[in-house]
Amino acid sequence: MQVRQIYTPAPEPVKKRVCAYARVSSGSDEQLHSLSAQISYYSEMIGKNPDWEYAGVFSDEAFTGTKESRPGFQKMLSRCRTGEIQMIITKSISRFARNTVTVLQSVRELKAIGVDVFFEEQNIHSLSGEGEFMLSVLSSFAQEESRSCSENCKWRIRKDFQEGRPNTGRLLGYRLSGGVLTVVPEEAETVREIYRDYLSGMGMLAIVKKFRARGVFISKGGVSGILRNEKYIGSMLLQKTFVRDHLTKKKMKNTGQLPQFFVEDSHEAIIDRDTWDAVQDKIDRRANSHPPRKAPDSYPFTGLIRCGKCGAPYRRKHANAGKPYEKIVWICATFNTLGKAECDSQQIPESVLETLAEEVGGISQISEVMVPEANRLIFRMKNGSEIEREWQNPSRRESWTPEMREAARQRALQQRGKEKNW
Repeated sequence: MQVRQIYTPAPEPVKKRVCAYARVSSGSDEQLHSLSAQISYYSEMIGKNPDWEYAGVFSDEAFTGTKESRPGFQKMLSRCRTGEIQMIITKSISRFARNTVTVLQSVRELKAIGVDVFFEEQNIHSLSGEGEFMLSVLSSFAQEESRSCSENCKWRIRKDFQEGRPNTGRLLGYRLSGGVLTVVPEEAETVREIYRDYLSGMGMLAIVKKFRARGVFISKGGVSGILRNEKYIGSMLLQKTFVRDHLTKKKMKNTGQLPQFFVEDSHEAIIDRDTWDAVQDKIDRRANSHPPRKAPDSYPFTGLIRCGKCGAPYRRKHANAGKPYEKIVWICATFNTLGKAECDSQQIPESVLETLAEEVGGISQISEVMVPEANRLIFRMKNGSEIEREWQNPSRRESWTPEMREAARQRALQQRGKEKNW
């Protein structure tokens, strides 16, 4: 009898799939530079560890700390759910989320599927025994720190308002220099031209088209804002808007919730008072000559569809009303307002949208619908996943009902009868 020893090679260690998450809370150059530095840092950190496999760096720019509003965060969670990520590294609790509830909800969901979250500043692993207790305590501190910082910023801004100082200088024709709005000559001439055009009889949309043809991209709302902004006559109405809370950062129109401050002759004027008064009078007369528009109805797809070419939202439109082939479509706002020269996007029949929305799980599960090109849609779901669908526009003939076909046949017969009589 012969006995041989068999050597079984040890299995190679499986590397842990590790990613990182970074977020900045504003779109300033300084903050975006910080985000770029964080991405480089984490990419190098993960790549250098022989026990880790690089699973990407997910990031969000100038988004709130709420989970639902951060596409990068949602995409990361989606990858975790499918097993593509086993560990997340992030700088701090406040970068992961602003409030305690969001932190704990996310960490608990990830813990249930075996995904560890490591917070560098606090040196906490969420899968450790004391992890959740420490997170609940520290995230409460982080939330309170965020609230305190927000309140300090509000106090400083409101104090500036009380003393007649603006808090921003991003306005066509002006830049904020030393706390005072200073005229930018080239931009000031654009402002004067807009006022002259309006007084000469051009409508706001015509002004938009004129400037866009010259490469100056401005919206109808932008023209309206310029014509109504009192800063162009050297005065300022301060605190027109305010931020509702430190978590959502949502800006609200001030309709009496907070005091406003009017400062006369605070800086050099671009528009003289007579021209300003004439423009305001004309705006009011035009508004009074038209009955107030009914507020647009809200439909299931309102606010969900976005053009992949120009970034504008899609609107619901009753196309070819009164004709045999009339239908409800959704159309890019830029294309609908300014024409194909500005955006050659494609309209989508509402029936197609409804069918495809049901195919991907229902409209309640959709956070956004992108239209990147003709006959293609990207459904971004609330769980962070993306689903692509292609579609074909049904021909006009296929969309006709038997009644519409019969009516067309009768019209054709009548036309032939007329031709015979000739």
